Amino acid sequence: MMRARFIFRSFFLTISLFWLVPSLVSAQILQVIDISISGNKRTKTKIIEREITFVVGDRIAEDDLQSILDRSEQNIQNTGLFVKTIVETEVADGMISVYFTVSESWYLYPTPIFELADRNFNVWWKEQNRALNRVNFGIRLVHFNLTGHRDKLKLKFQDGYTKKYEVDYIFPGINKAQTLGIFANVLYSRAREIAYITDFNKLLFNNFEDQFQLQRFRVAGGLSFRPGFYASQTFKVQYSDNAISDNIAFDLNPEYFFNGKNNQKHFTFQYNYIFDDRDIKPYPIKGEYFSVLLQKDGIGLSDDVNSLISIVEYRRYISLNSKASIGLIGKSKVSFIREQLPYTHVSSLGYEDDVLNGYELYVVDGLDYVYAKTALRFQLFNNEFNLGKTMPIRQFKVLPYKLFFVVNNDFGYVNSPFYNHYGEFNNQVLWGGGVGLHFLIYFDKLISIEYNVNKFGEKGLFLSFDFSL
Repeated sequence: MMRARFIFRSFFLTISLFWLVPSLVSAQILQVIDISISGNKRTKTKIIEREITFVVGDRIAEDDLQSILDRSEQNIQNTGLFVKTIVETEVADGMISVYFTVSESWYLYPTPIFELADRNFNVWWKEQNRALNRVNFGIRLVHFNLTGHRDKLKLKFQDGYTKKYEVDYIFPGINKAQTLGIFANVLYSRAREIAYITDFNKLLFNNFEDQFQLQRFRVAGGLSFRPGFYASQTFKVQYSDNAISDNIAFDLNPEYFFNGKNNQKHFTFQYNYIFDDRDIKPYPIKGEYFSVLLQKDGIGLSDDVNSLISIVEYRRYISLNSKASIGLIGKSKVSFIREQLPYTHVSSLGYEDDVLNGYELYVVDGLDYVYAKTALRFQLFNNEFNLGKTMPIRQFKVLPYKLFFVVNNDFGYVNSPFYNHYGEFNNQVLWGGGVGLHFLIYFDKLISIEYNVNKFGEKGLFLSFDFSL
């Protein structure tokens, strides 16, 4: 009996070692003994080190090594400072040296402004008859790395449909740990034509050539806090002073600033929390994004505005295989003060990024909104084109590009307890969707052409661009 037990235990121990030894071999631990960074001529080395997820002395399981290196490479690329990042390693006797070689981007962009004043290209093309007087022109000067600390300076001098002058500066790391940042903004603009009201979910415009219809002044500043890699917080204080013509305030839309006022002054306090763990921020394939914004307009010094809102957004990107991925977006806005607000504070769907597919020509205004968007994306091409001698700037000689086929499906709802007279799309579930092609160049410049339909059977071909700096 004792001999049988001995044989059984020996057999069990042999089998365990048979499985355990290869496991121990495959789980080799590598100690980081060196991290080297090269190729950065303007960018301070510490700015790049801030994005690397490991330090000298860390011990990394060999099975996890590639994913950790990929994550650090993506972090560096997501700074927007580099055209390309190459990661190489050298392993010997359980120790590893890691070499990052970066190729710096072009940082100074003195670009001419020639942009449409309307919400999107489709509104200008179909409803404004491609009117060239609805174009803004001027010059924009943007420096993405002014002192080598990833600080951004933006100067804007704009004429045309809307005259605008703006200075914007961001310094993301004022302390040694690079966790605390500051930002400031000053803007002055004026326009002879503005959208003064929404009617049947379309913006109506008023134009008086002999006087300005809208003047805006804004000054803002705040702090940012980024203790880790993916979570950040911002605190902003802003003062706004806006004025409209008497014709709009008294006759066309007394709700514009409310109670027939032609001037609106108020302070804004804003808190924003963001968690961003996407692989490629301009066009993610996998990862997630979550943000919460709390904003109070009107802080006792003026009764022009009294608004308290929260905006919550969640995005999830799932890679199905090397070519296919799914993008899921959910967003909501809630107004905690349940009173009628000025027209300036009820914009919901149809503005900036908050557009449902199939409703590109419409806006829906109200106190609250919620929407969900899904996109199934198939990568058709992923390549790069060498422009050679035709491109004198070294950083732009190689043009990377990707082409995706996309299937969209969107739902949304806007709660409008006081604004039914703005349109029939309020207070009902909206659906829209379609198919399209997304053309991504230089990592972050996007051209989209989509064929969309909405729940009312309206169909159309829509074109959009995102060349923002």
